[in-house]
Amino acid sequence: MYHSSFEIEHADSRLSLRFIGELTLYNISKCQKQISSIDLNGVETVDIDFLNLSFLDSAASIFIYNLQTELSSKNIQNNLLCNNREILEILELIKYQKQNTTEIPLIKDISIIEKIGFQIYKSYKGVLLFMAFMGELFANILYYFFSVKNIRYKEIAFEINESAIKAVGIVAITSFLIGIVVAYQSAFQLKLFGANVFIVDILGLSILREISPLITAIVIAGRSGSAFTAQIGAMKITEELDAMRTMGFDPYKFLVLPRVIALMIAMPILIFLSDVMAILGGMFVANVDLDITVNLFLDRFSDVIAVKHFFIGIVKGPFFAFFIATIGLYRGLMVKNDTQSIGFNTTKSVVESIFAVIICDAVFSIAFTNLGI
Repeated sequence: MYHSSFEIEHADSRLSLRFIGELTLYNISKCQKQISSIDLNGVETVDIDFLNLSFLDSAASIFIYNLQTELSSKNIQNNLLCNNREILEILELIKYQKQNTTEIPLIKDISIIEKIGFQIYKSYKGVLLFMAFMGELFANILYYFFSVKNIRYKEIAFEINESAIKAVGIVAITSFLIGIVVAYQSAFQLKLFGANVFIVDILGLSILREISPLITAIVIAGRSGSAFTAQIGAMKITEELDAMRTMGFDPYKFLVLPRVIALMIAMPILIFLSDVMAILGGMFVANVDLDITVNLFLDRFSDVIAVKHFFIGIVKGPFFAFFIATIGLYRGLMVKNDTQSIGFNTTKSVVESIFAVIICDAVFSIAFTNLGI
């Protein structure tokens, strides 16, 4: 191991900086601190003595180049004393690279018009990427139609368990509480007009047609949609998707399609469960707060609530599931090579899924109303 030291000699207007041994990244800070403490007033010449220096790395070369530049800017002559060819070549290389380096201009503040244009262009690129994802997804769905024997039944069953059956508890509890809230708020108004029995009509129509499908979709978007994004994003970061492609496995057939199909199958069942639990919650409040017995509630329910309202809610299920699954999976594929990207895309997948579900529900409402259903 080489001995390293740094000596400073000051005589009249001449300063000598003697480097001995090795000058590397690990000891340049100490030398720089000592040089910074020197009073250069009256100094006309600085000798940089490398005669006893055995090694110089690139960081130290940059340090010497900056030192020489600083001395020249102060009109102080500097002499390099060195007879080591390798050290001289390194110094020459650093000098050449520094002189040929183009300074990166500072980014100027952009105007609001440029910001709006940039956001529009960014959104346009996002739409194109999503459309490309949807195109590949539909191409693989067609592949399933013409090759039924290749459908991944085992993976679909696994995803139904993971994304739907394990969500039964939270969907049931949430729906039951929503049924209680809707019934309680309605009961307060109905009691004022002595129209207690009409709580059955309110609960039947609102829960079966709108509330249960929406609540189920929101819960599944927050639970299963976000899980899809996190799972696919983690697989992308660990390069499992690239490994699958290398081995000849298409991630769309093995990861994307099973999840989409599983959620489209499971969502109507979850909406049915939500219908039952929300009606039970409303029935409980009607019995306690409005003295409507279970038999009276069920008789009224079968008389005034047509079965079409139940089917309207159920029909929405596969569409909601399709949007939740595709947005969640798309966001997973958009994850970059850092863990923060998973959180960012997971949040976006939940927000975009809920937004898409609400838009889809509004379209259904307008369509059913115009059709007289």
